Amino acid sequence: MGMFTSFDINASGLTAQRYRMDIISENVANANTTRTQDGTPYVRKVVTFSEKSNGGTTFSHVLDEAVGMTDSGQGVRVSGVYKDTVTEMNMVYDPSHPDADENGYVTYPNVNIITEMTNLIDATRAYEANATAFDATKNMALDGLQLGQ
Repeated sequence: MGMFTSFDINASGLTAQRYRMDIISENVANANTTRTQDGTPYVRKVVTFSEKSNGGTTFSHVLDEAVGMTDSGQGVRVSGVYKDTVTEMNMVYDPSHPDADENGYVTYPNVNIITEMTNLIDATRAYEANATAFDATKNMALDGLQLGQ
């Protein structure tokens, strides 16, 4: 693995975690949105990651992977943003609300602020870990350049 490969891996981690923090902040901002453009309540979004592959499906890449001659993975990528359909929506009795149904219940988003803040802390820590690893690689590269003087 080359020095610049580790920079690429850390940069992909930084980008992925920043995107995850953006989605979490969108969830928090819409925690009380009872009506979106399509008339339904906001639904919580979840980011999923997957490993970046570095060679595709060429014969040489598949052979190298089979005999263990290649690095597995070259970072992380966002594989998708999905709506959380597993968690139930929050039903609150408020007959004076304009979005209340005939029984007086309002459907609020399935966003739990405590869960979102916990996920935000996790994403922040992962971002910091990638930044620290990037900085450590940079310092090793600078030390190597100073040895050559």
